[in-house]
Amino acid sequence: MNAGSLQHQISNRCEFHLKTDILNKNYKLTFALSVALYLLIFIFAVFYGSVSVSIIDVLKIIGNKITGQVNMEGIKNSAVVIIGGVRLPRVILASLIGAGLSVSGCAAQGLLKNPLAEGSTLGISAGASLGAVLVIAMKISIPFLDKFGVMGMSIFFGFLSFLIILSFTRRVDAGYSTNTIILTGIIFSMFANSVTSLVIAFSSDNTVKQIVFWSMGSFAGALFDKVLFVLPFIVVGVAGLLMFSRELDAFSFGEEQAKYIGVNIKRTKLLVLILISMLVGVSVASCGLVAFVGLVVPHIARMIVGPSHVRLLPISVFFGAGFMTLADLLSRTLVSPVELPVGVITSFVGALVFLTVFYSKRKRSQV
Repeated sequence: MNAGSLQHQISNRCEFHLKTDILNKNYKLTFALSVALYLLIFIFAVFYGSVSVSIIDVLKIIGNKITGQVNMEGIKNSAVVIIGGVRLPRVILASLIGAGLSVSGCAAQGLLKNPLAEGSTLGISAGASLGAVLVIAMKISIPFLDKFGVMGMSIFFGFLSFLIILSFTRRVDAGYSTNTIILTGIIFSMFANSVTSLVIAFSSDNTVKQIVFWSMGSFAGALFDKVLFVLPFIVVGVAGLLMFSRELDAFSFGEEQAKYIGVNIKRTKLLVLILISMLVGVSVASCGLVAFVGLVVPHIARMIVGPSHVRLLPISVFFGAGFMTLADLLSRTLVSPVELPVGVITSFVGALVFLTVFYSKRKRSQV
């Protein structure tokens, strides 16, 4: 088969899939249901807690936060503080981080053609975590970022880790092959984790407790200033990856075939990896290490809507947001008044879901 006929065949297949994406009524229904399910989880997470507030009051407080024009007469000030100042920013932050981790994991799996790929595979999580641990252990004060010292250093180290991984990959393989990127990420993760362990070994007991709790993930103490700090990164990262959905679909044919239909392989890889590193770095910075979200959620979404990233990435946004919001709700209510790290919940649920999915797929393949 010559290059012209191969390009024509691939173009026809891509055009067919894109038309199917637009006209597929089942997908539109699935998307609408995923949005509705997320909104229900969001409202329930804001409503449910140790202090009871009526659902009507909750909706009024949320509406007032959005529009500033809802009549708040008859609502207690304590309810406004609890819902508007504590639960609402926490739930919004959990939603943003869940969406970011899910989409970044989905994009990493598509780009690297590896079903186990996510932020930790690329080494970005380990680098971002090292930055936060250094600030906590050494009590480093960053000018202009007093309240966001841990977050600022974590984001910086996450991006620095990406540059180191990219630089090393380029020296070994100028074509940025998938295997080289993954291998370099794993090696860097081992290095960053060893440095983190060394810092912890020389830290005081109180500092170690703080680092361990942070490393397991938590949305405790989330306020609107943290939400506003994180929001631009998540919006830009998620929107950017959604724009590359068709290029990620082209990668499913292989890099050579993707090149034939006009995809700039090196440029696409670099830009997608930059967006993934930004989302993972911000996520680790804002709530610590949260496992399995970027791994499990895309697989669940893929089982429902198929492998096309044009459909998969938008669905992953709401699946990831809903999953993380639900995990955070369980973390703060399961053994109340004690709060569990959210990473414990996501790891436990994620491991069970992943094993169930893996077992069911293996069983079907043997039939």
